[in-house]
Amino acid sequence: MVAPPWLSEHPQGVRISVRIVPRAARDEVGGERQGALLVRLTAPPAENRANDALRKLLADRLRIPRGRVEIVGGRRSRTKVVRVAGLTPAQVTAGLR
Repeated sequence: MVAPPWLSEHPQGVRISVRIVPRAARDEVGGERQGALLVRLTAPPAENRANDALRKLLADRLRIPRGRVEIVGGRRSRTKVVRVAGLTPAQVTAGLR
């Protein structure tokens, strides 16, 4: 299986390139944009609310504890890099469909 361009392996799990759209109508994974996973969030980008909502959404969709989802790049940007510990690219792809 070929991993999508937004997903790469990492020694502790996987890395996901994410492009968020804050203040959306609902929380959802919405496909791909410019080589990144597109995620819409109802949370505003202020006070880490969007980052927290992103971690929660990914953890819920992947059925893992939120502590295994970490934002490792772009904390103050709409384009982020998220590390998910303990999963393979195939598990992430299946969980985010």
